[in-house]
Amino acid sequence: MWRSRFLRGTGCLLQGAGCIPCKPSHLPPLRYLSFYQPCLHPVLQRSCRAPTCYSSENSLRPAFAFYLFRKLRKDAKSIIDFPAQHLTVTDIKQYLRSKDIPFHDGYSCLHAPSIFMEPAPEGSGKENYSLFINKTTGQFLCKETLVEGSWEDLKDCIEVMLNEGQTSISPNVLLGFPESMEEQEEREMEMKEVQRIWSSSMPFSDLLDEEVQLIKTMFQIGKLTNPTLKRFGVRFFKPTKSLVFPWFSGRDSCLRGVKLLSAAMKGDGRVVYTEATIPKISNYHNLFGLSLIGRKDSEVVLTGREVDSMAVSQATGLPSLALPRGVSCLPPILLPYLEQFKKVTLWLGGDMRSWEASKIFSRKLGLKRSSLIRPGDFQPCPSEALAQGRNLARIVKASIPAAHKSIVSFKQLREDVYGELVNVEQVAGIHWSRFPELNRILKGHRKGELTVFTGPTGSGKTTFISEFALDLCIQGVNTLWGSFEINNVRLAKIMLTQFAKQRLEENLDQYDMWADKFEDLPLYFMTFHGQQNIKNVLDTMQHAVYLYDISHVIIDNLQFMMGQENLSVDKFAVQDHIIGAFRKFATNSCCHVTLIIHPRKEEDDKELQTASIFGTAKASQEADNVLILQEKKLVTCPGRRSLQVAKNRFDGDVGIFPLEFNKASLTFSAPVKGKQKLRMVKVDKNNSTEEIEETELKEKSEKALKPAKAKTAKTVKRSATLKDTTDGEANNQ
Repeated sequence: MWRSRFLRGTGCLLQGAGCIPCKPSHLPPLRYLSFYQPCLHPVLQRSCRAPTCYSSENSLRPAFAFYLFRKLRKDAKSIIDFPAQHLTVTDIKQYLRSKDIPFHDGYSCLHAPSIFMEPAPEGSGKENYSLFINKTTGQFLCKETLVEGSWEDLKDCIEVMLNEGQTSISPNVLLGFPESMEEQEEREMEMKEVQRIWSSSMPFSDLLDEEVQLIKTMFQIGKLTNPTLKRFGVRFFKPTKSLVFPWFSGRDSCLRGVKLLSAAMKGDGRVVYTEATIPKISNYHNLFGLSLIGRKDSEVVLTGREVDSMAVSQATGLPSLALPRGVSCLPPILLPYLEQFKKVTLWLGGDMRSWEASKIFSRKLGLKRSSLIRPGDFQPCPSEALAQGRNLARIVKASIPAAHKSIVSFKQLREDVYGELVNVEQVAGIHWSRFPELNRILKGHRKGELTVFTGPTGSGKTTFISEFALDLCIQGVNTLWGSFEINNVRLAKIMLTQFAKQRLEENLDQYDMWADKFEDLPLYFMTFHGQQNIKNVLDTMQHAVYLYDISHVIIDNLQFMMGQENLSVDKFAVQDHIIGAFRKFATNSCCHVTLIIHPRKEEDDKELQTASIFGTAKASQEADNVLILQEKKLVTCPGRRSLQVAKNRFDGDVGIFPLEFNKASLTFSAPVKGKQKLRMVKVDKNNSTEEIEETELKEKSEKALKPAKAKTAKTVKRSATLKDTTDGEANNQ
């Protein structure tokens, strides 16, 4: 079940041997269950069994107490399992009705009275629907006690409560696994660092006017007033010259973390901004500005940066929140805090990536209540709009609804087409940093496309595609790997070697350093191996898209996933069905799917073609891009491998470029020495002709050593023509 993906644990902070809970005024904000972390199966403990208690006499400070209980660190790579039974909102509703638990529908969650609190007296009209159950995952959160967990946890608690004849249950019934000493020390150090930074940072009111003006100029927030910065609790940390954005708990405004925004000047005069969070970003779930939201607020503006949130609040007076990870992800654990709003306006930035993220996030929030602000010259990000003196209230009012019943004319498409024409490079997608030749042909990596990748057996398809995906993942593309042929440990080893660009077997002292950096990448693995049911795989992919906003899925490979069973069924029909399912998933989920397919058996001296892909023509027809890893098996010199782009639906450019494999780093992106060939193929659709241009790249040293070649007849003719033209120009002068 999905419980293997969540940490079932709760901290038990009790006073005295009788396990009596502390008074609310003395309790720090507790996180009984951590956020979406892999763990062991939960242990359900009766409240009569005395757990470990920590009294006020302990040396630990109350502000740090909730870190005593384990929040498992994300493994080197997060593992995504598939539940034995897929959970639906109908299943959740039927179960709640069978237990006589009232509920009502929300936008993304079901609202129910909290079983972790004593119910209000009948007839008082004060029943508090503070328990939120996610409709997609079943994950629950009680906003009053801050208890959270999986659907299985909630059912266990309900069963215990009903069996004992109680009207409520103590949140301490969920027993967590204590941290190791090393992990406990790490948590304590994190909180000490948070407190150190916060106490050392200075409010803007304590800075000199000249310093304030210089800081605002450095971070381009000159239009933000000091009262606005004070209201949001922003400070300045002088040692690193960083803005400090606090993470306050929604209940009692206890400091739980900080985000530091630093500015650095590059050699070319550009200012580069970098962010750092404590705790690390995977555990940083701060809706910046949440402590300022009132219970009766029904409208909110979501932004991608803290400075944008402050700009909206100052200029419009509307409640505004900043997402902790910007446009990369909207963690479902934050959805209960957004349930009170009847209208949510997403203004995540001023580029196409922000626009695409807005459309994806609106599906989680509920299309009916979501409105989007389309980026453009007159509608940049909020902080820039404020600096330019634009009317932010008018921009918010002009937001468009996320849900359209239908598009009946070009009028609804007009702005989308204009946006693609204005932002040509952004529409082309994210560029590869290790494969510049791929950028010249494919132009970029785009969401919602299907890429089919093939190559001879043993040519290095998995090794190449792992670096291909790693390159994008390093740039922030949330990636999900489905490796049905090799296990995840071996795949992670390959990718870590490619990430470090060296043999870590020979540099074990650097392993922890590279592993820590690699762990921070938005990279996840499915645990499937061998033949799998396509429905299970698609459900897991869909769930990963919802939880982690996955935008790139790699399936390695199609034949291995299909296996050899069901031989009585037409294997080509099965393959066509699977390819069609992946195509539909890519389009509907706005997620790029890279599908590895083995080719037909060809002779060693022949190059592979699009028709060499195993199966029918459906694979190449459904694909937006077709990549072929060519290998000259009869050649042993460098340059025996090359990558061919055989199909490019985006703009039609296709071509081929050489690759060189570096065995030490397991990479194909190393520069090729000596003579290279880049063949670009342009297809003229009108004349159905192909123009093939070959460009030879040679090293200067080789060009100087080689003797001049005899001129061919074609070269002589061209030279003679050029000479006649030059003589004619001289006579005219």
